[in-house]
Amino acid sequence: MLQEIEFEHPFIYINILHISTIMPELSKALQRFYPRPSPLQPLVGNFLEQYGLEVLIKRDDLIDPALSGNKWRKLHLNLLEADRLEASTLLTFGGAYSNHIYAVAAAGQGFGFQTIGMIRGEQPKTFGATLRFAESCGMVFRFLSRTDYRNKNIPTDIDMDGTYLIPEGGTNCLGVKGCASIVTEVQEQLSGEAAIDYWCTSSGTGGTAAGIINQLQGQSQVLVFSSLKGDFLQGDIEQLLQKCTYTSWTNWQLMTEYHFGGYAKFKPELIEFMDAFKKQTGIALDPVYTGKMVYGIVDLAAKGFFKKGSRILIVHTGGLQGMAGFYEQRKQNRNGNRNRN
Repeated sequence: MLQEIEFEHPFIYINILHISTIMPELSKALQRFYPRPSPLQPLVGNFLEQYGLEVLIKRDDLIDPALSGNKWRKLHLNLLEADRLEASTLLTFGGAYSNHIYAVAAAGQGFGFQTIGMIRGEQPKTFGATLRFAESCGMVFRFLSRTDYRNKNIPTDIDMDGTYLIPEGGTNCLGVKGCASIVTEVQEQLSGEAAIDYWCTSSGTGGTAAGIINQLQGQSQVLVFSSLKGDFLQGDIEQLLQKCTYTSWTNWQLMTEYHFGGYAKFKPELIEFMDAFKKQTGIALDPVYTGKMVYGIVDLAAKGFFKKGSRILIVHTGGLQGMAGFYEQRKQNRNGNRNRN
């Protein structure tokens, strides 16, 4: 049975310079898929300029419609590892509207792996946009009870021989290393320019934040906007840093005031903000992660959190595929309310 491998020093296990000699076919396919850094753009509009701040946005949402943002960052080294282990199947966990399930299904179809999705909760009567897409990519679903999902219990009839396990959200040490490339790209794109004072990212499992924090090596401040209610991500990120990099850094803060009720929950003011932001900047946000983060950044700026003249970088982690499911759910909720009335 193949399980997640604990490397002697997992954060430096794969040297990206030597990938082409270790696994040339998949490496070439990955390079063709993502041949250049995602754009780094100044944020236009008066959302933050009025506070005397310079704001840049790293557009990882433009990497690919299906494999965008931090999902590509977390998955690409895991795909190489699965190939090295000669795995034929990728198995992972996620909810019925999960960006991660969507991305793994797309990666399986695109790079020649079979895929199995362990889906939280009972099988719905009709599949939403995410599950429809994943199924069209060939992903096989197994629906787990909340308890089995929480404990990550894999049904015993699934043959794990030749199967590579990717954790929920793609957050393992290879995923953390993949997200560190965000910093490397930005630093290359800003060569010769002033450094970033604040790096801002949204977070659900902590992998993207851990990669950014470690790669910065104590330089700049990192603001991690949790999409979840509570502060448990603080411990999760610290554990990832210890496990994957053997380091601990103090130049970051977990921002817990902008969850809007918890994961996948929102309020009308968030949707209104996202609509206004897109109208002014032309950039779409999602209500689970990036919308909450950018709302929080603007709120902090209004409260004087940032020193005037600060240079802020926003990492757009993608997740826009989830908007189709979001609109479906809103429509269902409206119809349900009408029926009750």
